[in-house]
Amino acid sequence: QKAGAFRAAAELGIAIVAPDTSPRGDDVADDEGYDLGKGAGFYLNATQAPWNAHYRMYDYIVDELPALIEANFPVSNAKSISGHSMGGHGALTIGLKNSDDYRSISAFSPISNPMQCPWGQKAFTAYLGKSVESWKPYDASELLKQHMAKLPMLVDQGDADNFLHEQLKPEVLKHAAQLHNSDLTLRMQPGYDHSYYFISSFIEEHLRFHAKYLFA
Repeated sequence: QKAGAFRAAAELGIAIVAPDTSPRGDDVADDEGYDLGKGAGFYLNATQAPWNAHYRMYDYIVDELPALIEANFPVSNAKSISGHSMGGHGALTIGLKNSDDYRSISAFSPISNPMQCPWGQKAFTAYLGKSVESWKPYDASELLKQHMAKLPMLVDQGDADNFLHEQLKPEVLKHAAQLHNSDLTLRMQPGYDHSYYFISSFIEEHLRFHAKYLFA
C-alpha cells in the first residue's frame, strides 16, 4: 500500500493477489534457515520427505489459488504473474510453463538460474533430491533454453544488489532468452539494491506493463 501499488492497480482495474511463500501450520516441515522451509517454498512441488507432505506451492499457484479467486471475487480469467527474488523465480517458471494461463510475466531481482546458485542448490536438493534433471523444470534460464517463452517478460534488477552475482545471475537469463529471441526486457537499475525501495520505485511501471496485455 505504501508503495502506491494499490492506487495504480485501482486506476488500471487490476486485482493484486499476493500469495504466501510457503505452506503454513504447526505440522508443516520447516528449517532454521530463512532460505528453506516456511521462509522459502520456491514455488515447486516437493518430492522429498518431509517436504512433500505439504510443499506443493506450484500446484497452489497454478490451480488452487486462481480457482479460489475466481469463485469468490468479480474478476475475469485474464491473469499476469509477477514476483520479487524467490517470487520472481516463481513468476518466471510458472509463467513460462503455463503460457496459456497468463498474458505477461514480470519480476524484480529474480533468482534467474537457481541450479547454479547457493540458494537454489540448497532448496532444490532438499525439495527435489540430488538429481539435477529434476531441477531443470524449476529453473527459468533452463526453460528459456528449451524455447518455452511465449509471453512478454519484464525484469528489473538493481546493480547495487548484494545478491546480484552470487545468487541472482540475470546475465544467464538474458543469454538464455537471446538463444531463441524471447521477448525479454531486462533493465539494470543503477544504484538500487534488493529492498522494498527498489520495488516501490518501479511497481507502477510493472502494473502498466501487465495492463497492456491484460486488456489487449
